Amino acid sequence: MTENLEGQIIEIIATDRIDVPISSMSGKLKRAKPKLAKAVNLGEYEGNFEGDRVYARIEDEDKSKARGMREGIEVFSEKFPRYGKILNGIIEEHRVRRESHLYFGMYEGCRMTTGDYLGVLTNLGFSEGMAKKLYPELIDISRNLSRKRCEERSILVG
Repeated sequence: MTENLEGQIIEIIATDRIDVPISSMSGKLKRAKPKLAKAVNLGEYEGNFEGDRVYARIEDEDKSKARGMREGIEVFSEKFPRYGKILNGIIEEHRVRRESHLYFGMYEGCRMTTGDYLGVLTNLGFSEGMAKKLYPELIDISRNLSRKRCEERSILVG
């Protein structure tokens, strides 16, 4: 039983350590895409470009954008102060929810094995060969990022 539980926690730690560099890269990519798109100037192509390998076009749309939740509540509270107080009270009640977190970490001097990480990567759908190629790079990035944060981590479980 103890070995099974330890194995589960090892899998969580390996998953978390692989998630950190991938999430970091994902965040950088998500921030880069709008900048790259804004830099594309299709003015001389009248908003429609067709190259040998790629195409791009600009389409303007009139879209109705929803008001932000907080802004909507503020406007409602101004128009209906009595009901606004009630609404804000209800919202505050629901914000005080109990959360359970699973805290996990490695004991000093203990290390994860290559197999621990390869298991997570193959569970993600990578072949064993591809997982072995990805592992060194991902673990280097993970180690560099882990120097910047506390070793104990947690996951919201309820």
